[in-house]
Amino acid sequence: MKKRYAICGVSGRALGLFAESIITTFSQSCEIVALLDRDPVRFELFGTRFPEHGHVKTYGESEFDLMVNEAKPDVIITAGRDDSHARYILAALRRDLDVITEKPMVTTAEDSRKVLEAERESKGKVTVTFNYRYSPIHTKIKELVREGKVGRVTSVDLNWYLDTYHGSSYFKRWNRMRELSGGLSIHKCTHHFDLVNWWIDQKPVEVFAYGALNYYGPEGELNPKKEDGRHCGTCDYTEDCSYYSRWNSRKERVLVPDDHLGSLTSDKNKYPYTDYRPDQCIYDSEINIEDTYTASIKYSKGALLSYSVNFSLPYEGYRLAINGTKGRIETVEYHSPGRTPFPTPVQTIDYFPLFGSKETIHVVQRQGGHGGGDPLLLEDLFMGANPKRPYEIMSGAVDGAYSVSTGEAVWKSAKENRPITIEEILGKQQEPPKVEARK
Repeated sequence: MKKRYAICGVSGRALGLFAESIITTFSQSCEIVALLDRDPVRFELFGTRFPEHGHVKTYGESEFDLMVNEAKPDVIITAGRDDSHARYILAALRRDLDVITEKPMVTTAEDSRKVLEAERESKGKVTVTFNYRYSPIHTKIKELVREGKVGRVTSVDLNWYLDTYHGSSYFKRWNRMRELSGGLSIHKCTHHFDLVNWWIDQKPVEVFAYGALNYYGPEGELNPKKEDGRHCGTCDYTEDCSYYSRWNSRKERVLVPDDHLGSLTSDKNKYPYTDYRPDQCIYDSEINIEDTYTASIKYSKGALLSYSVNFSLPYEGYRLAINGTKGRIETVEYHSPGRTPFPTPVQTIDYFPLFGSKETIHVVQRQGGHGGGDPLLLEDLFMGANPKRPYEIMSGAVDGAYSVSTGEAVWKSAKENRPITIEEILGKQQEPPKVEARK
């Protein structure tokens, strides 16, 4: 019998990752039985993308219980706007249903606490789709740390860079409103915090951070005119806008596609939403999030993280170092080489023993999104966790809660200019029983 899935939030991620995989790769064991969204136009996009599945039942955003009663799903996938996740996760757990949710799990530490409490009282379980864990480079780093190559982890340096194409996209879309996304310290940085938590197998304890809006908003130094309400597709100042002109030609007015919908835009509906356009001006005064953070984070077993993220740089990627009592791991990644204005090397991992010679580790690359991680994540989601993997990789509600709480602590520390403990905003959490890894 096929496992039945209902998708709450028919986003580009929902269509391009979850729905397409269920309908194609995993169709023998999985099926989509319902769609739920606030915007009926998204149901039309689903029908355009998958015409042979036009029979799937559709429901409005307040019809969750009706959907469950009629469609009888086994699993709820939440992939809509970030602020909608908590509503459907909690509703699913009340019905003892399993949940697969896009990151961030929710947008606040308070909602994280509610999810943890609901999961404890439910037969359902939450899985958070942290696909970066599955990138071959990242799993190799996990294995090196787990094998004890660096000894006891003492400190981590992680600097993440987003280029002017990707970084500015968050300020064109709904992500630019803290009440909808939690801010980028949650919407984006939970990816990074989860990676560190997983690599070193420690929980964050305390955060001190600074943050600022340096590039976007009305005070952005490259704003060609202080005027709210503009859109890239109709703006009169595109030739004076460095962000627009960097990625678009003069001869043709081109809407930079929403990177979460891309080619789904149809000729008859240039902006495939009822009441929303993904090309809002990056200099609008309604923007209320930061584009730059630095943070120091203390962990439960003594490790310290020095972290920074910047959403407007000439290239995209990250620099990582993990230091321990026996050595050091280093790696540098350049994302999107087609957008980088210089040659980029293949990513490797350098291992420096405390006493000995440097080793350079070349990792077998895999095809697929997020550094080859998406296909492996999908296999675990729809086939079950790989039993031959000797360590846990799928993320649960606890992982989601700690990553969100770290992001909120970063923002609150920057706002209040003081250290923020995770317990202060998430509450004291009882550690789940430790599952013994396979030998």
